[in-house]
This record gives sequence, C-alpha cells and structure tokens, in this order.
Amino acid sequence: MLPSMMLWGPPGVGKTTLARLIAQDLKRPFHALSAINSGVKDVREVIEQAGGTGLFSRSAVLFIDEIHRFSKAQQDSLLGAVEKGTITLIGATTENPSFEVIPALLSRCQVYVLQPLAVEQLLALLERAMSTDKVLQGISIDLQETDALLRASGGDARRLLNTFELCVLSAGEQGQRDRVVIHNALVKEVVQNNTARYDKQGEQHYDIISAFIKSMRGSDPNAAVYWLARMVEGGEDPLFIARRMVILASEDIGNANPNALLMATTTMQAVQMIGWPEGRIILSQCAIYLACSPKSNASYLAIGAAQQVVKTTGDLPVPLALRNAPTRLMKELDYGKEYQYSHDGAGNFIAQEFLPEALSGTAFYKPGDNAKEREYSALLQRLWKEKYGNA
Repeated sequence: MLPSMMLWGPPGVGKTTLARLIAQDLKRPFHALSAINSGVKDVREVIEQAGGTGLFSRSAVLFIDEIHRFSKAQQDSLLGAVEKGTITLIGATTENPSFEVIPALLSRCQVYVLQPLAVEQLLALLERAMSTDKVLQGISIDLQETDALLRASGGDARRLLNTFELCVLSAGEQGQRDRVVIHNALVKEVVQNNTARYDKQGEQHYDIISAFIKSMRGSDPNAAVYWLARMVEGGEDPLFIARRMVILASEDIGNANPNALLMATTTMQAVQMIGWPEGRIILSQCAIYLACSPKSNASYLAIGAAQQVVKTTGDLPVPLALRNAPTRLMKELDYGKEYQYSHDGAGNFIAQEFLPEALSGTAFYKPGDNAKEREYSALLQRLWKEKYGNA
C-alpha cells in the first residue's frame, strides 16, 4: 500500500524524480501538476481521469510540485479524492508543511524529509554526467578541483549540473577544446555572484535568525557573525536583524548589562541612518558585543510570572493608598490617604506595600547571578527586610 505523502526538502534533491520512480516501480498511472501554473480545475480533471477507488486499489499517483503555493481552497479540492483513495497524492515542497499545508490534508499524508545531497552523491552525479551525457562523452574533462563547484551547488543536484555545464562551455570558449580542466578559479570566475541559498519568506529565514539569536545567547561571537553573514549575503532586511538584537538585549542580557539595550537600539537607529552596505559593520559590532555580554533572563521571567498571576487572580483592586485622588469625593473615600512619598525617607525609601493585598510579599523579579544583578539582589534583600521583616 502506498500512502499519500509530502516530500519536504531543498531544491534539487530529487523530489520529482523520487515520485516518478515510486509510480514506475508500482506500475501506477502518473500525473504531474505544478502548483505555480495549475488550479482547482486542473486538479479535478486529473481526479476524474484517475478512476480507481478503495484503499487497496491501484489508484493513480498525482504529483504536485511546489504544493505549498496552492491556496487553502486548492488544497481543499484534494481532500475527497485522497480520503477515498481515488488518487495517491505526492506533494513536493521546499517549505515546512506544518505551516504551508492545511491540517486536514497534512493529517492524511506521511511526511518525508529529504536532506541536501552529500559530497559523495554530488561527485557521483558528476561522474555519471560525464560518462552518460552524449556531449560530455566527446570531451576530455579533468576534474582537478571540485571544492568551489560543490560549494556553488549548495547540495542542489540541478544547480551542480548547470554550473558544471557552464564551466565546460566557458573552458571551451577559452580555447580548452580537446581537454577541459575544471578547477576552483574557473568555477569562481563562472559563478561570479554565487549568493548562498536563503529564502527570506520561507523556513530558512526563521532557522537562520534562530541560529543567530541562539549563538549570541550562548556567548559565541564567531557563530553569531557567521549567521549574520548568511543573512547579509542572502539579502535579509537589516532592520529585521537589528530589531531581533534589540529584543535579545532585553530578553537575554537585561540588567546584567543595561548598556546592551542602549547598544542594540543605537545600532538599529545607526543602520537606518547609514544604510547599506556599511550598515553590516554596525550589525557585526553589535552582534559581537551582545554575544560577549554577561547574560540574564530575569526580566523576561519576571514579566512572564507576573502575567501568569494576573491571568489566575483577575483584576485585583489597587490599594487605596496608591490611587490618585483628583476630586473631592475620591479624597473623602480615602484615595491616596496613607501613601508616603518615598523620597521623604532615609535613603529615598519608606517601607510600604505596593502590591494588591492578596499578593503581598510576592517576588516576581529574581536577580540573576551576575555582577550587576548581585548588586540589585543585595539592595532588594535589605529593603525586603525593612518592609517585611525576616519573612
């Protein structure tokens, strides 16, 4: 039994070829559509042609390339046929199916993840091309160096073969007709602007920014700069990068180094003023600074804990002492009556409660274990004893 499935992987790893081989091996009718130029009408026509019904029937295989480009309505049109077994769906996508395929359709499919081709597989493809392609068979090709060729492919077989073909043609134009020598310099000359694969709208966008943030959080400036370079080379929006560093400066560094937030905010403003490409230097400086900074997520944990208490306790009344009293009636109701102005006390502190009575003595903020917050901890412990005693 062949289940409906989603083949999820980067370009050029053989998703279409694999689908054809599956249908061929099982001797199933094979229909192929591209989500780029097909619609509901095309899907319905294939379903009408498919015929067979039932779980164990020899139903036709419907292959849909770039299925993530189908709208919800287009994906809905497949549900009935997949459910009845009229067709066996094989969808190919470069995007995460969890985000791009409707849950009802995804639940009826197995998801198989295809990885970029390994070096050994790419080299085998080159050898096969040279031995089976009629044009290449007539040329003596010497693969002296393959590093640049493999880097240019990015694990994409289609890109590898296209680049290889361009290199062979270029060598021929340069007078190497009887014997073509492929080396790194030739590949770099042919692929003058080989931008690393980076989809600003797809999953890789989120994966790489995640790796960037985690590298800074993990105090690794080298990894942070590498992932930054991947985004810079991929054409990522510089302000998107800067905004994420502002968030990290507060979430992961916080009061362990209050200057981190100032640095990140200034970076975002500077990138706006300076523009590109010099803005990448400012982003790099900030990323290195944040990675090397002491870390604390105490502020992040504090607001999370406070929000959870608000959700569970509801709208607790503001203590009368803390309420503003702009009218006579409010004063008569003792609004603000027992409030004491903190600056009138020694050290600008007077022991009084600022939380609702039901939450008296609750500590949301727990200073982190770093030099700056250890100072805060000592201060807060002293003030706590003045306010609550030794409780």
